[in-house]
Formats: sequence, structure tokens, C-alpha cells
Amino acid sequence: MKKIILSAIFCAFATFAFAQEAFQGQSFGEGVKKGGEISTDKVDATLGKGNKADMKVIGEVVSVCKKKGCFMNLKMPNGETMRVEFKDYAFFMPKDIEGRKVVIDGFAERKTTSVEDLKHYAEDQKKSAEEIAKITQPKKEIIFEAKGVVLLDK
Repeated sequence: MKKIILSAIFCAFATFAFAQEAFQGQSFGEGVKKGGEISTDKVDATLGKGNKADMKVIGEVVSVCKKKGCFMNLKMPNGETMRVEFKDYAFFMPKDIEGRKVVIDGFAERKTTSVEDLKHYAEDQKKSAEEIAKITQPKKEIIFEAKGVVLLDK
């Protein structure tokens, strides 16, 4: 009898402990387990002098690709944005999540994005022809390749 009661208590404890390892929200790709996440204001410092680093980041979505949700931009503290792409285009995000918080898991990398690519992304975001025409220089930025995303509950 003691073994049954102890087994039941252990199972209940294990279930509760396991349930705490996931964020509450809609999961995409591989999802994201809790632990070690940083805010967007710490991404640059976490990269340090390196060009690429594995990390989990919490941030606010400021825009999503309006064509099919194939990328999103997170708000950075300096007024810039960090583009988040999805590993192997294995998943896409809903197109109406501006202002929502997400947790992303993957690799942040410093890259230079070409004028051609910047214009392509602007078109996908349905920006005006005037806004697109103003893009004349490549941009050094942090790009994040996410293997998992959780759209946090409001």
C-alpha cells in the first residue's frame, strides 16, 4: 500500500515539475523550454565579440511578414529591430501578432543584409513604394534563426 501511495505522489510531483518546463502559449517549431532566456536588450552583449551564439530571447513582435508569416521583427532597445527567421522554413507565424510577446530559441548572428534582400523584406511587409525606394544601403544587423517559438498568452 505504501508503494502505491508513494508511486502516486511521485507521479503527481513529476507531472507538476514537468509542466513547469514549458512556457504558456502557442508553440511553433520545436517550442521553447524555460531556462536561460534573456531579453532583447541583452542580445548584443551576449553575442559579445563573436558573430554567432545559441540563445533564448523574450521580446515584443513589431511586425510579421504579411505574405505568409515567414519572418517577424522583434523590438530592440535602440529603436532598431531584430529579424527572426525560421529554421529551414519549417514553420510560419500568424500574421496578426504585432504587439505580442514571444520567446524564441535558436541562434543570433551578426550579418550584413543586402539592399536587394532589404527591399524584398519590405515588399513582404507591404511597405509603400516610397519606403522601398529609400532603401539604398546594406544594413549590418542581428538576425535570429529560430528553431522554436512560443507566442506567449496575453
